[in-house]
Amino acid sequence: MKPVTFSLLVAVAFAFNVQATILTVPGSFSTIQAAINASLHGDTIAVSPGTWHENINFRGKKVMVTSLYYLNSDTSYILSTIINGSTPVHPDTASCVIFNSGEDSTAILQGFTITGGHGTKWLDIHGAGIYREGGGILIELCSPTIRHNLITHNFATDVTGVTSAGGGGIRIGDGNPGIYGNLISYNQGRYGAGIVLNYTGCKIRNNIIIYNTGGQEYYGGSAIWIYNDLTTTPKIIENNTIEENYSALAAGTGGISAWSAGNVFIRNNIIRANHPAPQIKAVSCAPQVTYCDVEGGYTGAGNMDQDPVFTYLSYFLSNTSPCIDAGNPATIYNDLTDPGNPWHALFPSKGLPRNDMGAYGGPNASLFPAFETITAVSETYPENRVSLFPNPFSVETTLKTETLIQNATLTIFDASGQEKTEMVNISGKEVKIQRNGLEPGVYFIRLVQDNKIIAIKPVIVAD
Repeated sequence: MKPVTFSLLVAVAFAFNVQATILTVPGSFSTIQAAINASLHGDTIAVSPGTWHENINFRGKKVMVTSLYYLNSDTSYILSTIINGSTPVHPDTASCVIFNSGEDSTAILQGFTITGGHGTKWLDIHGAGIYREGGGILIELCSPTIRHNLITHNFATDVTGVTSAGGGGIRIGDGNPGIYGNLISYNQGRYGAGIVLNYTGCKIRNNIIIYNTGGQEYYGGSAIWIYNDLTTTPKIIENNTIEENYSALAAGTGGISAWSAGNVFIRNNIIRANHPAPQIKAVSCAPQVTYCDVEGGYTGAGNMDQDPVFTYLSYFLSNTSPCIDAGNPATIYNDLTDPGNPWHALFPSKGLPRNDMGAYGGPNASLFPAFETITAVSETYPENRVSLFPNPFSVETTLKTETLIQNATLTIFDASGQEKTEMVNISGKEVKIQRNGLEPGVYFIRLVQDNKIIAIKPVIVAD
């Protein structure tokens, strides 16, 4: 029996890849796809900052593909590590990232800017025809994890040789993936410009979904478009901020469209300023909408219609927001608590531990790459890379830029969006920033030159 037992142990060890390794790009491999091809289940593929002109496919690998964000949750790595899908080998396979080989939740895409994708032409397995979908990410018959990415400026609009095109940011079909903590913005599609859910379950939590446009067909649903079911697998849309998405279809919606779909649970979200109204359009179905701030109102427990009172930065809730402590009161939805003050929520949540509506509420809340809110939404791109060290700091920190700045203005805001201090006429590649009486906490540093935002960086002041 001993040889048999030994053989079984070896087989089990092999199956679960006990010797999981970190594969580096470009250290060990020149491309992300080459690292995926060489990986074993359980490996981590760590990608250094840069622009990677690739259209990658996970090919069934249960691996994490991540920027250096995985080291310390520094959101600057999201901005500086870019998968650009604009130069595909074949123009009909132009999604930036594809999952279509049975990947499960251990297949993880994390910490990138996903941009430049134009979708993939493929035959719908439910007999609806040929479509072009998934500008940024295409998911079919699998359940990967997509977290902490900026998914922006992807397109699914070309109808040449296809029935239609949609899912500019993400297209999901026949699976149950997790979409967590992503900023999904400025994508285009003829339906579901932000996200398409087709015969699928999903868990969509703590995302900011803004400024996705198109929506000429199938009721629009420019933020999230939902059609039909995968058995009884639920579609959970929870603690998202969904704002300023636009559909060109007068009878559609710029917000969430649910069409012939059951088991749709929409809770603890902020859904406002999407055009045209209504914010949630239900066709031949009845989604369960609860504890949401919906412009125009929506029937359901805990729903309201009030200005969420965002701050100047990143759709944070201001200290006077009615969405603080207004989500589902069940403890499973509670915000994380502040270790130093356990009766209060941990930033970026606010108030008491009860769930805050929107992307910064609940147990999965996290920070996004900083950007301006509503009045001047301007995403930060890494043409001029900016670093900040040390961070946290107690006395002084140094901001460094990759290229020379001239006559720039540096402004520090607190977490509520209030301006605390400003430095003008800055020139050079390094700026020394003094604490100057700032209380311990989270702040944001904004650098502007010639009326253009160069960077917005989070910084922590500690004692």
